[in-house]
Amino acid sequence: MATETIYLGGGCFWCTEAVFDRVRGVSDVQSGYANGDLDDPSYEDICTGQTGHAEVIRVQFDPAVIPLRDLLTVFFGTHDPTTLNRQGNDVGTQYRSGIYTTNEQQAEVARTLISELTQAGAYDAPIVTEVQPLASYWPAEDYHQDYFLNHPNQGYCAFVVGPKVQKFRGAFARWVKP
Repeated sequence: MATETIYLGGGCFWCTEAVFDRVRGVSDVQSGYANGDLDDPSYEDICTGQTGHAEVIRVQFDPAVIPLRDLLTVFFGTHDPTTLNRQGNDVGTQYRSGIYTTNEQQAEVARTLISELTQAGAYDAPIVTEVQPLASYWPAEDYHQDYFLNHPNQGYCAFVVGPKVQKFRGAFARWVKP
């Protein structure tokens, strides 16, 4: 299996990780911080909004099972790409919508999909998702990894993450892992 890696920021990484852990063709998901100015930041550093990092997930996937375009379609269908620096009640630059690429082909697929979604009027507002080459990535602390799996009854998980996972299962049934 030839895997590819891309980094996606869709607000809180607990939500994004929980969705992509369930996507067929995805072999590994890790929560972390991308494209900021501070080496090896902590969650507390990120929460200041002063480091420039986005909360992201590193997604390793098999493009023979789920092509990048389909993976990004799931991404756009499971968060709001039209809200600048926020997802729901999570507000700050660290919660921005972003696609951080590892090669120009990924960037082209992302830009093309954004253009097509815009032309189709898929959203009531402009898409603000940034598409940038990955400049830096730091894994989040261990307690953030598999957070929904380990804490399904925690308040945020029960009321925010869980419904997002259910939305994914309903809207993208063909991509749900067996």
